[in-house]
Amino acid sequence: MVVVGGGPAGATTAALLAREGVRVRLYEREQFPRFHIGESLIPQTYWTLKRLDLLDKLRASRFVKKYSVQFISGDGKESQPFYFDKHNPHESSQTWQVLRSEFDAMMLDHARQQSVDVRCGDRVLDVRIDEGRASCVTVKNADGATETVDCDVVVDATGQTSLIARRLNLHVRDDVLRKGSVWTYYRGAYRDSGRDEGATIVARIQGEQGWFWYIPLHDDLVSVGAVGDFEKLFTPGATHEEIFHRQLSRCPGIERRLAPGTRANDYFATKDFSYTARQFAGDGWVLVGDAMGFLDPLYSSGVFLALKTGELAADAITSALDAGDTSAARLGAWEPMVRDGYGRMRELVCAFYEGFSFAKFLKRHPHYSDHVVSMLIGDIFRDDLDEMFDSMQTMRAEMMAPAADE
Repeated sequence: MVVVGGGPAGATTAALLAREGVRVRLYEREQFPRFHIGESLIPQTYWTLKRLDLLDKLRASRFVKKYSVQFISGDGKESQPFYFDKHNPHESSQTWQVLRSEFDAMMLDHARQQSVDVRCGDRVLDVRIDEGRASCVTVKNADGATETVDCDVVVDATGQTSLIARRLNLHVRDDVLRKGSVWTYYRGAYRDSGRDEGATIVARIQGEQGWFWYIPLHDDLVSVGAVGDFEKLFTPGATHEEIFHRQLSRCPGIERRLAPGTRANDYFATKDFSYTARQFAGDGWVLVGDAMGFLDPLYSSGVFLALKTGELAADAITSALDAGDTSAARLGAWEPMVRDGYGRMRELVCAFYEGFSFAKFLKRHPHYSDHVVSMLIGDIFRDDLDEMFDSMQTMRAEMMAPAADE
C-alpha cells in the first residue's frame, strides 16, 4: 500500500490501514513541521480523531478550545454565538483551533506510531496507470535516486497538487464559487474571554459578497483573512497588503478587533480554490482530502473532509484487500454519500454569498434550527437535511424574484 501525501487525509488513511495489519508506506515530499492554512476544526472531526486515539494528545496540546461560531454583519452587528453544545450536549461539541504545522506533525507522528513507514523528503513523480489501473509509483528519494515501487492500491493525498486527478484530467472547477483569499497573522489582537475566546468569527464585508475569517490561535496569534470573488479581490497592480487593508476598511467588526494588535507574518493568497474530482476512486487508486475536492472555507470543512474521507477510504481499502478486489466500485463505494454531504455544505455556502438571511429563514421555519446547527458542526451526511434545503430554495427564489408592479 502506498499513500502519497502526509497531511491529515493521508495520515488518517495510513494510520487506520496500518492498524488493520496492512503494510503502508507513506511518501511526503516536505519535511514536517511545515506551514499550512485551514486552522479551524469543526465538531464532527471528533469521531475520526477518537477512532485514531488522538483525543488525549489534543486535550494535552496548547491548541485553543473552540465552543462556537459567531457571525458579524457588514455594518458590524454581532450575532449571538452559536454554541455547539446547545445542539448536542456531548464532549464532541468542544473542538480546537489548531496551528496546522503542529497539528499535521502530530498526526503524521501518530501514523509512524501505528507502524506506517513514513518517508519525508521523498517525492512521488508519477503513478503508473495502465488501462485505468494503478500498479506502481515512481519515487525520487531524498538522496536523488529514483525507484519504482509496486503496490496494490495508491492513495492520492497530495492536496491541491492532486497528482492522479490532474493526470487523468478529473478536476472540475466550481464556476459559481470562483473565490480567492488574502490572509495574514496578528499578535496581540482582541479576543473574547472565557469560552468565547476560541470562537471562529465570520464577518461580512460591506457592499460585496465577501467576508473575513478571524481564528484565535495559541501564543496570542490570530489567523485573519479576506475571501471574495477573485476578479474583484485581485485588482491589477494591487499588492496582497493593499488588498487585505482595502477589504479590512469595509469590515468594521474585524477592523476593531485587529486595532490593538501587530501583524506577525507575511501576507498570503490563494485563488480559485473550489473544485471536485469527477470520480473519487479507480481501479487500484483512491483520492482523499483536497486531492478529491475542496470547498470554500466559509464553514471550515476542509480538515473535517480530509479526516472523514481518509477514514472512509481506509475502510474501503481494507474491505477491498480482504476480498481481493481493488476495483473502482469497491474502493469508491463511499463516494455517493460524500458527494451528497459535500453538496449540502455547498448549498449553505452559496446561500451565504447570495446574501441569504438565515435569521429570517429560521424565524419563518424555527423547526429547522437544529438542521442549520447540524450543518455548522459538520453533520452533513444525513438525507433528512434535504427538506430544509427545499424550503431554503423557495425562500431564495422569493429573494431573487423581481418586485411586483404596483
